[in-house]
Amino acid sequence: MKTADADILIVPGLGHSGPGHWQHRWVEKIRNAKFVEQDEWDAPTLAGWLETLEREIMMATRPVVLVGHSLGVQTIVAASQTQADTKVKGAFLVAPPDVDEHPDVPAETSPFRGLSSDPLRFPSMLVASSNDPYCSVERAAEFAACWGSDFHIAGDVGHINIESGHGPWPEGLLMFTRLMSRI
Repeated sequence: MKTADADILIVPGLGHSGPGHWQHRWVEKIRNAKFVEQDEWDAPTLAGWLETLEREIMMATRPVVLVGHSLGVQTIVAASQTQADTKVKGAFLVAPPDVDEHPDVPAETSPFRGLSSDPLRFPSMLVASSNDPYCSVERAAEFAACWGSDFHIAGDVGHINIESGHGPWPEGLLMFTRLMSRI
């Protein structure tokens, strides 16, 4: 599938992604990409975030490809389990936090604990860092195996956000293009 043939929904994590973050740059660069704007970025509820994501998917006029970062990944995983019939054709999952086991994950993520580990209902790629402060690379590999995702280790690149130097992140865009060619 060509990127131009899909609605690209960018699903940020806790607090949204700030200016300069690779997600902002992708929304600016990919004309058919847009943010899924949550009502509450700093005190999320799973039900609220799911409702917003599901509404955006239903309003899409073309096939949907989801791009999630951090807690946005768990939102996508939960949506995969709750939607019986969906327009979603693929997902690009970046830096999922280990909300169940990692001691440094913010307490605000607790509504997202205990999600299903069933395979996603669409092709996906999970990109993880070998030194993410919120998820070990071993746990990220476990997520990828459970969800049926292609797994890519991006190296020692932190949480793959603006704080770890990932503004432009051209390597991520190349990986996303690879996923799109599989769909």
